[in-house]
Amino acid sequence: MTINNQLPTMEFRKEGQLIKPLSVFKVNSHFLIGVYQGSLSKYDILIKYRQKNEDKWSRIRTPKHVHWAVDIMIKMHSEPKTTKDFLDFLTEVWGKAKPLKNDKERDKLLKLSSLLKANKNEIEKYKNLSKQGEYSVNFLIMLAKLLMVQEKTNLETAYMFKKLLDALKSGNDIFSIISTATHNGRR
Repeated sequence: MTINNQLPTMEFRKEGQLIKPLSVFKVNSHFLIGVYQGSLSKYDILIKYRQKNEDKWSRIRTPKHVHWAVDIMIKMHSEPKTTKDFLDFLTEVWGKAKPLKNDKERDKLLKLSSLLKANKNEIEKYKNLSKQGEYSVNFLIMLAKLLMVQEKTNLETAYMFKKLLDALKSGNDIFSIISTATHNGRR
């Protein structure tokens, strides 16, 4: 619920229990990202978001790789070179992403400053991509970083996100890209 123009809550109920976020990030005036304790391991994280359309906030949603991929394909159609450069940047981020192995690493991730670190230049560099598709560059960077850490925390040798980035960069056909984006385990 939104009260007096305040941000909506990121709490939700699952099987009758109130689930509270470990951290909530206000990406901009249209997106909130919540990070929750996951169920796969002590350091597993679950990512959810809310989006504001016009004056109404969406329900809490779980981002899927396929949503992210479709948005990138829209951006690629409008600005191929800039989008490929953006994907190159995200591939570098993927190479640096590490699994969460202790409380200190998780606490650092849950601070907004760590998610935004070194992103101001990239956000400015790729800001025109925010005009295409559904998601802003800032949202995509933050979401990508969280999804990468989530994936590597659950399986350090995981590479699905990298495989998706490579498929998008190489311009694979839509079937291949969507197949790659939806090949992850159910949550």
